[in-house]
Amino acid sequence: MRFADLALAKRLERAEGYACVQFAEARRRLFPESGSESMRCAGADVVFDGAESPVTQTFGLGLFEETTPAALDTIELFFRERGASVHHEVSPFAGIATHNLLASRNYRLCEIGNVLSRALGGEIFEMSANIMVREVTPAEAQLWAETNARGWAREHPEYQPFFLELGEIICARRGSPAFLAEIDGKPGAAGSLSIHEGVALFGGAATVPEFRRRGLQTALLHTRLQYAFEHGCDLAMMVAEPGSGSQRNAERRGFNVAYTRFKWKLPA
Repeated sequence: MRFADLALAKRLERAEGYACVQFAEARRRLFPESGSESMRCAGADVVFDGAESPVTQTFGLGLFEETTPAALDTIELFFRERGASVHHEVSPFAGIATHNLLASRNYRLCEIGNVLSRALGGEIFEMSANIMVREVTPAEAQLWAETNARGWAREHPEYQPFFLELGEIICARRGSPAFLAEIDGKPGAAGSLSIHEGVALFGGAATVPEFRRRGLQTALLHTRLQYAFEHGCDLAMMVAEPGSGSQRNAERRGFNVAYTRFKWKLPA
């Protein structure tokens, strides 16, 4: 039995911090003018990926070292110098002292998320004959990005350039294999993984609108779970809004809520 405790929280938070650090580094390689950067302070991963990026925040605050006013001074200066708001996504295992310190410095809660995890083993899954899921090659990064963008941007076509750039960065991120699901030989869905010290982080996967509800997401998930297991991972994780459809889908696939995480923002 795997217990939801401090040791588990450290593994999960470090895995997500690693994924976001790699994302910022990939952006800097592709777009040097972006100014993307990261550092580690008081044991937390501190990531800047642009003033409006959801990746711009800290991960693991209070889990690995005590959070002190001096450490927060350093972190806050890091973000403010780059024109970004200050955000910390904090596990309950960081302790009351960490949360109280943030509250005393006028931070406010701005988001709540459930961190889910499950043990990994060999997947038993029979894929439909007309569906194939495979890891993409570097030469197919543009195809993956276009498929991903088509899946996400139907409701907001004005964000198409953003999703194309996002897909390009994900494909360039280290330790993050990208997968394409095809149906009848046509690209229909895209998903990725980030792997860090035995933990596989599952981010959002997207399906092209005309191919939804045909089993592509299920095939993508099982293929990535098997890939993670075969590459030495014993644990999978994902993050979802409490009570959301994403959480329900994860729980149907064996994920359980490990803890509820709180995102703090320091008003300008």
